[in-house]
Amino acid sequence: MKGLKDYVTTIPDFPKEGVLFRDITTVIEDPEGFRLAVEGLIDLLKDVDFDLVLGSESRGFVFGAPVAHAMGKGLVLVRKKGKLPRETISESYDLEYGQAVLEMHTDSIRKGQKVAIIDDLIATGGTTGAVIRMVERLGGEVVRICFVIELAGLNGRESLKGYPVESLIVYDGK
Repeated sequence: MKGLKDYVTTIPDFPKEGVLFRDITTVIEDPEGFRLAVEGLIDLLKDVDFDLVLGSESRGFVFGAPVAHAMGKGLVLVRKKGKLPRETISESYDLEYGQAVLEMHTDSIRKGQKVAIIDDLIATGGTTGAVIRMVERLGGEVVRICFVIELAGLNGRESLKGYPVESLIVYDGK
């Protein structure tokens, strides 16, 4: 029987020489791979008391939605700047060459609500750090952060120190 890691395609030298790109689309495209990922994320949350699942654009939506549905929770969407129609808060974060901005609706999280963040991958942790700052500005509490893939060589877990981080697959490299 194949494990979740078997569904991830590794592409050498993409986007530049020396990088091993971990392509998660092959997990999503295969019904068994997708099932393993979603069930694995649900398992990481089974003993956690939380109110909402939060997913970041766009693969956080892909994995967060079935988890929220299966666990009877609401799903909060974090989007790129300018994509949400109601009043938003925003947070910028650093990219390799520049910055990006994420937003969420100001009424998505009420004071005291417990939030589980789900995303496909943690690299440096910049995106998730921005999400955490918005959740806390709205009065929410991050009680678990779950990733399908972790690139441990980029030290993203260190940037999220103090928060409970779980990953289904951990690659040692970058």
